Amino acid sequence: METKERDYKGMVMNGFLALLVNLAMVAAAVLSFVGAANNYIPTVLGIVVGIVLLVLWFVHFIGFMTLEPNEARVMVFFGKYKGTFRQAGFYWVNPFLDKKKVSLRARNLNPEPIKVNDLTGNPIMIGVVLVWKLKDTYKALFEIDSQTMALAGATTTAGAVAGRMRAFENFVRVQSDAALRQVAGRYAYDDTDAADEQLTLRSNADEINQELVHQLNERLSMAGIEVVEARINYLAYAPEIAAIMLKRQQASAIITAREKIVEGAVSMVKLALDKLSTEAVVDLDEEKKAAMVSNLLVVLCADEPAQPVINSGTLNH
Repeated sequence: METKERDYKGMVMNGFLALLVNLAMVAAAVLSFVGAANNYIPTVLGIVVGIVLLVLWFVHFIGFMTLEPNEARVMVFFGKYKGTFRQAGFYWVNPFLDKKKVSLRARNLNPEPIKVNDLTGNPIMIGVVLVWKLKDTYKALFEIDSQTMALAGATTTAGAVAGRMRAFENFVRVQSDAALRQVAGRYAYDDTDAADEQLTLRSNADEINQELVHQLNERLSMAGIEVVEARINYLAYAPEIAAIMLKRQQASAIITAREKIVEGAVSMVKLALDKLSTEAVVDLDEEKKAAMVSNLLVVLCADEPAQPVINSGTLNH
């Protein structure tokens, strides 16, 4: 989306120099009143000049503004956008400009986990933590209704700024909820028999986080907000199925462990038979090989240590 944001090109004066001009107006107004009181100048003229200078001083005083690093002022002249001023320091500008202050600093958002259904329909609890900041001040102030909330209950400039940032945060919160539901619904919580090669929420965190950042930036671009980082920080089955899924995970782990044990046991039995045959330790017929394989597998695959039985000698010489 094309941006309408631009730098402010209007008149800007160093704040300290403008302060000297401001003090000179006050001094001139005082001298006018003193001169009128002492008949150094005509009374009416002195009073009129003093009042005019005080009015100019008050109007001039409104033009002062300060900016810290990573802050900006959006300049609006009677409803018309004039640009965004970002240079930190103490300045004086046209006092009739409405200088809307916003923060460009990075902010965290860590909403409560939400319940969603994953790709397989299982209810899960998922939460996200993200870092966001304002990127386009024009969109942030004029493309979404952030100023209404900022002005509600704000009696000071600081209150209006805090209100704007709360409005942006609320917008990010709502959109992050929607994006998280969309991304979580595309993937299974964990590996399934039907989707062994697909990405999962638990096993492919980096890829899921990248897609979440992409989805959030698409949704928040209209508000001039950029998501710097987004990560899933909470992932669990919903309470109503957590116990059942825990048993499923335990069963899956046991099966995987058994497969490894059997694979290792078969390799060890094969190695033992090959050694016995190569080094001519003992000559075993097929029946005794089968018995030996059976015994070795029982010993190697059993959960508990096997009880040895001593063979007193049955081999034929």
